[in-house]
Formats: sequence, C-alpha cells, structure tokens
Amino acid sequence: MTLAFWFSLAVLAATIAMCGVVLGGWHRLRQLRDLPPTLPANPPKVSIIVAARDEERHVEAAVRALAMQRYPDFEIIVVDDRSTDATPEVLARARASEPHLQIVRIDQLPDGWLGKNHALHVGAQRSTGALLLFADGDVIMRPDAVSRAVRLIEASRVDHLAVAPDVVAPSAPLALVVNYFMMWFLLYLRPWRARDPKSSAYIGIGAFNLVRRDAYLAIGGHSRIPLRPDDDIMLGKVLKSSGRRLLLASGDGELSVEWYHSLGELARGFRKNAFAGMHYSLTLTLAAVAAQLTVAVWPFIAITLTHGVERALYVTAALAQMGGYAGAASARRTRPWLTLFYPFAAMIFVVIFVAAVSRTLIMRGIEWRGTRYSLDALRANRV
Repeated sequence: MTLAFWFSLAVLAATIAMCGVVLGGWHRLRQLRDLPPTLPANPPKVSIIVAARDEERHVEAAVRALAMQRYPDFEIIVVDDRSTDATPEVLARARASEPHLQIVRIDQLPDGWLGKNHALHVGAQRSTGALLLFADGDVIMRPDAVSRAVRLIEASRVDHLAVAPDVVAPSAPLALVVNYFMMWFLLYLRPWRARDPKSSAYIGIGAFNLVRRDAYLAIGGHSRIPLRPDDDIMLGKVLKSSGRRLLLASGDGELSVEWYHSLGELARGFRKNAFAGMHYSLTLTLAAVAAQLTVAVWPFIAITLTHGVERALYVTAALAQMGGYAGAASARRTRPWLTLFYPFAAMIFVVIFVAAVSRTLIMRGIEWRGTRYSLDALRANRV
C-alpha cells in the first residue's frame, strides 16, 4: 500500500468520525420545546439582561417578545450601550407600554472593557433576580421560552443553561456558510459534553445564557472577562473551571435570531472574535485551517486527481462530508439542499476565517463598534 492510499484512508476515517461526533452529539441535546412550561410554587425571579448597541432593526420586537413571557416573576433590563441610531427612541417607546422593562443608558465606556461585556456587567449589577438571563438584543423568544428554561435548569440542577437558537439566514449564501460554521463549531467545542464534570468541555451562547446569580457572583461575573470578544463562551468556561455545572439545550422553535443579515456582515463580524476563538494561538489557527482544507476541501479536489481505490475513498469521504452537512442543516432546518454546494461553503469560510485572523494580526488588535482594542490587551485577559 502506498502513502497516498493511507492518507486517503485517514481522510475518510477522520470524516466519518467527525460526522458521527457532530450528528450524534447534536441529537443527544435536550429540546426546550419538549419541556412543559409548568413551574413549581414560588419559582425564582428571573432578571433578563440585554446589551443593545445600534439595534434599531430588531430590539423592539425582541423586547416585546420578552415582555410577553408567561413567567410569573421577571424583570427586563436593557442596557443601551452608547447607541448612535434610533435605539434610544425605540426603547423609550417600548418602555411606555411595558411595565417589566428598565432602560439603562451608558454614554462612556470605561478603559479595559469591551462594550457588550461592560453593558452586561452593568445590567447584572442592577438586577435583583436569583436567575440571570443574558440575551442579545435581536433574539426573539416565544412566550414560554423562559418558563421551559427555568424548569430545565431547576430539574437538571445545573448552574448555567445555554440554549442554542434557531438561526435565521435571509440569503442562501449566508445560510450556506452558517451551516458549515455550525458543524465545525460543534466539532471544536463538543458542547454536549459540558455537563460532564470530568470533561473539560464548556459552552455559552450569547442569545441565551441562563445563570444562577450566586454562581455568577462567585466567579466575579463579567469582570473576569472584560476584554473577551467571545464573552458568551468564556462565561461558560469560567463557570466550568470553578466547578459549576453546565448544560446545553436546543431552542428549536422556542427562540430565534438573525445572527447576521448578509455574508459580508458575517465576514465583518468574524473580525471581532475569530482569533479569540483560537485562544490567540497562531499554532491552533493554522491547525484549524489545515484540518478544514484536508477534510472538507481536499477530497473534492482529489477526486479529479486520483483513480482506483484512492478515488473511491475520496468519493466516500466527500459524500460523508455532504451527508454530515445535510444532517446538521436538516436538524436546524436551515436549507439542507445547500449540501450540493458544500465544497464552496468550506472554501468561503476558510477565506473569511483566515482574513479575520490576518487582519487582527496586521492591525495588532480589533476594531469593534467604533472602539479599537489592542491585541496585547485582549491576550492579557486569559481565562
């Protein structure tokens, strides 16, 4: 057997293992919609904390959906983080008819903080609930979402419940890349293992991070992660490192978010946290790129360059990749027919990812929402 044969066999084995891990892990998640919204007597108060900066497009719908929660005891704290668009006027209009809503305005960002992290920190300080729900300003929740989540966190006896939302992708090109990213994101973090105290896995999701107040305060809250662009995931990491119990659930049908509006917006958004997601390690970044090129791109090229058994192995690997993509997309109901363009999804994402990391390295930092943060300062916030 030649080295080329063993390499093609290794690619196929890696592909099958990857697809098995992703699809098997995802199907093990609890579905929020399967939980009844009934609650025990005297359920804990929930403080819903939302950071909003220039969210005029979505924030009113998000806030009104929160206000319609059929939960007996909750408050909504929206922190307007230096918005320059119509967000203040939209929030003021919503406040006039929503008694649960409090609005906090921030006009100046202190040194040593990312805007969103500081806004959530301020919101948590103003809160009074035994449970803190950190949510984004563009998440739309169904009326029983909070009740179901509280029932799950209480029944599971965990300290942190992250719920994955339905991701709304307005265009096919955006959905193509989002589906691909989600598959590799799940493979990278394996978040379904976060509940296992023996596993180092952790998770956090900006759309829905429900945390017990005592656990949040015990770790120092967002003051532990003031300069983490991936604050949602790092909150989970800090909680897990402190011995707290985590759980990931699927919010399919219970909450949704338009993560990005276009492929260009996604590319710009990745400039913020692509390198942070690699723990600012160039070695890990190169390994991630190499893995994607080897497993997700090379089999489709190799089919045209090889023959015999090697070609058959690469064809099988390519079909397995597409099957895994289709399975993940079907589970999230995000255009599984885009599987036909899977190789393009891989190449587009790799270009976006490499461009984002390269920009961070060249600029020696990131610029986000009008503020520049140096790479040295970002790296210094280790968790």
